Amino acid sequence: MSEPSSSTSSEQSSEQSSEQQPSTPPGQQSAPSGPPAAAPSAGPAPEPASESSGLPAAAPVPASAPGPGPAPAAALADAPAAAPPSGTPTAPPAPAARPAAPAAGVRARRPSLLSRLRPASFGAEPTGERLARVRRSPQFRDGAFRNELPVGAAGSPRQIVPMIRDALRRADRVRRKPARALPIVRPPAAAAAEPPASGLRLTWLGHATVLAEIDGHRVLFDPVWGERCSPFAFAGPKRLHPAPAPLAALGPYDAVVISHDHYDHLDMPTVRALIASDAVFAVPLGVGAHLEHWGVPAGRIRELDWYETTRVGGLTLTATPGQHFCGRGLRNLGRTLWASWAVAGPGHRIFHSGDTGYFPGFAEIGSRLGPFDATMMQIGAYSEAYWPDIHMTPEEGVRAHVDLSGGTPHGVLLPIHWGTFNLALHPWDEPAERTVGEARNAGVTVAVPRPGESFEPDLGLPLDPWWQTVAARPSGGGTRGPGEAGGTPGATLGARRGG
Repeated sequence: MSEPSSSTSSEQSSEQSSEQQPSTPPGQQSAPSGPPAAAPSAGPAPEPASESSGLPAAAPVPASAPGPGPAPAAALADAPAAAPPSGTPTAPPAPAARPAAPAAGVRARRPSLLSRLRPASFGAEPTGERLARVRRSPQFRDGAFRNELPVGAAGSPRQIVPMIRDALRRADRVRRKPARALPIVRPPAAAAAEPPASGLRLTWLGHATVLAEIDGHRVLFDPVWGERCSPFAFAGPKRLHPAPAPLAALGPYDAVVISHDHYDHLDMPTVRALIASDAVFAVPLGVGAHLEHWGVPAGRIRELDWYETTRVGGLTLTATPGQHFCGRGLRNLGRTLWASWAVAGPGHRIFHSGDTGYFPGFAEIGSRLGPFDATMMQIGAYSEAYWPDIHMTPEEGVRAHVDLSGGTPHGVLLPIHWGTFNLALHPWDEPAERTVGEARNAGVTVAVPRPGESFEPDLGLPLDPWWQTVAARPSGGGTRGPGEAGGTPGATLGARRGG
């Protein structure tokens, strides 16, 4: 990706740096686009949280939440005086003014019946200045956000029949869930927890949700405490294990970082529960519309394009490229950006991949913002047959980890995006097996904690191949080698320390 050029707004605050926009790269994804969906005023009443979710009963949206019509743009909080890394732009300020009230005697336009029936979990479309900023992004072309390279989309007509056949094959279907309950670790409540002695501690909470305690700050990535990753409480992929701890027990949080707006990464009940915290929400362009629609105050939303930064206390958060797509409904595909994230403190640097296919951009991210003490890499919910470009395989996740450190293994790889929801056709335990096997071959240090388990990369790693004791075995038995589903790679876990 080419280096961005700088442009400065005359209305910019003296405490905020200018926005830089990279030039348009050749070769783009063909993504659908359509007219913006009307945003409902409040949507249906929130679903009560189940006992196993760890969420409090959802509170109603505050009266300050945006109503019908264009939503106000997120107001970016002022950045501290400390400067971000050299060559990295910060997000420009966005006007927070609400649309003018209708003139006297003019009745406000009521939302359509379809809009009122639309679930609140669908979120809202970017409008007003937020939409204008989306359209100014170098990643937004021909009516939608695009990847740097062309990617194939899942679910083409010729794939539907074989995909359904593979999904329904019983011998494979039974292996997509664990055979018994997972060994959950309940992390200590924040009030009782000692700060990490090394300055960096990671707690995997299932799927892509990770609590990172880094240099005196608490950052929560892609928090999902809901029972289903779906717009509906009664349908969609359901949790394979309970949330390791209640959301409130793990707080306070300094920042909540969202990689993109798919339901297994952006969960409306969880977001609404986090409104009670003082956390800043760092999100890619356009995603702030969902948050405001659900009641998050505009002043707590930092909305970034790729390679823009924001400061939260002593941390620098940078939105970095990925290869994926976005949308929470058929009408708003391509109107919100996806991102990976780099978080840097005075003593440590970490990386969260979000959802992404493997692409050459990892090497540039590493050269600009690395090396990283730990990477949280998506290695599950892949399909080499049906969606190879938008989710990495375990082998590609290990390769991306190495790319981030310039080709020489450095830091610890924490596999994410597996084990909690059944979102693909591969066996439940295969992502862990293949990741550990490939990490051993590449000399990469890997940690595979139980859900809820914490570790400090500098002080020891979880070594037990726990997933093997709960995975469903293939019919007919048999043994497999390390790195294959059903193998025994336990001795390789944490055996190598890169860099």
